[in-house]
Amino acid sequence: MPGAAHLRAGHRRTGIALLVTFGAALVALVVMGLRLMGNAGAVVRPSTLTAIMVGAAVGALAWFALVVLSFVALRPQRLSQTGQVVAGIVAGVLCVSVMAPFAVTAGYIRTASQTLDAVMAPVEGTTPSPIRAEDPWDGRKRVNFLLVGGDAAGNRVGVRTDSMTVASVNIATGNTVLFSLPRNLQYVRFPASSPLHKVFPNGFNDEGQGLLNSVWYYADNNPQVMGGKNKGAQALKDAIGYTLGLHIDYYAMVDMFGFAAMIDALGGLDIRVERDIKWGGHFGTAGTIKAGYRRLSGEEVLWYGRSRVDSDDFSRMSRQRCVIGALAQQATPSKVLANFTRIATAARHMFRTDIPRDLLEHLVPLGMKVRSAKITSLQFVPPLIHTGNPDWDKIRELTKKAIRESMADQAPIAATASPMGTAGTASASASGSPGASPSSTLSSTPSPSRTPLLADAGGKKTPTPNDKAAKSLAELCGF
Repeated sequence: MPGAAHLRAGHRRTGIALLVTFGAALVALVVMGLRLMGNAGAVVRPSTLTAIMVGAAVGALAWFALVVLSFVALRPQRLSQTGQVVAGIVAGVLCVSVMAPFAVTAGYIRTASQTLDAVMAPVEGTTPSPIRAEDPWDGRKRVNFLLVGGDAAGNRVGVRTDSMTVASVNIATGNTVLFSLPRNLQYVRFPASSPLHKVFPNGFNDEGQGLLNSVWYYADNNPQVMGGKNKGAQALKDAIGYTLGLHIDYYAMVDMFGFAAMIDALGGLDIRVERDIKWGGHFGTAGTIKAGYRRLSGEEVLWYGRSRVDSDDFSRMSRQRCVIGALAQQATPSKVLANFTRIATAARHMFRTDIPRDLLEHLVPLGMKVRSAKITSLQFVPPLIHTGNPDWDKIRELTKKAIRESMADQAPIAATASPMGTAGTASASASGSPGASPSSTLSSTPSPSRTPLLADAGGKKTPTPNDKAAKSLAELCGF
């Protein structure tokens, strides 16, 4: 206890002053802690991180000085020579011990700040929109994130986006719908505002196939078409947003091999493996992930989500959703703190995003809501959607329905609609962006099952079913 040694030595004024100072510091820390608990996002502000680092340095020096001064005040020279040596060693150990937590804290905060600055640095040629503290979401009721798994392996040229999921988050409740789009979805359209709309007016058909996972690659390799470099993310956001009838606000791309390193940093991931998964090459010669409820390493998690041996893209997409859900549940604060430096190191080589640094403090509390909210999932794969000849109207209708049902535990909320550029077609804008024209109010009650056939804009029927509601990840993955 600061001041106790001085009181014992008879220095009452100094002892009382130290006790009062220590008490005031404790009260200040409690007040600061309570304020941060009410606004968890404030912790990641650059100013807060700097203040914590400076505070940790001052605290370490103060404790060091306190131990030394307390030792001197007790007059160790009164002891025998052996006693002085022992007391000096104890005092030295105390000095190191009380400084260590402050040094670790300062190191963690410095690492965190550098990682956030590296991950959220604006892409060359882009300028992030300013964030208003009073309304960080710019009046939106939902915010839509495009989550991309990128594979830039050594045997490939450029980045191929092999995993694409849109997380549509209700800002008020955190309820989230995950929309998974297959890599082989063909001939996606672009809105009129996109430069690729003029190049591919009848749908993306680069390389004769027009696979969705080639959009980013094409845009990055044709800056003359896009009007600048590093436009792959924007092109993919345009294509997927137009496909779903949503406005994609931000993207985050994870390099798959960096993702494996992060899972290892967390100590692995517990996943229910429904059946044996072979991986490696075309025939699964590298190994097998055995069925059962297992803790998987980073490499195993990566291949659990990527392998198509004796399987297909659509099964792989389902497993990827389970990986996302398991990570959301198991990356607890205690695990993150215990492995913080390794996670931060992996994150620097793993993430790319256009989320502004200033938005992060508002994103943290939203992420905390999502962790405890309802997460449902819908993937646009056969037999629901034919990837070679997609029914775009049906995809948008299913998207609206999934979002409507995710809000079923709320009071009715008015949706907005905006024309999507196709004749006779309008779809709901889940972002609630200003300027969208109001449409009818959507009921919070789940809609009844639709007929097995849905008429497209020309009155033609589609053979794929329409009554596939979005399902919870607990139901899909056995959490």
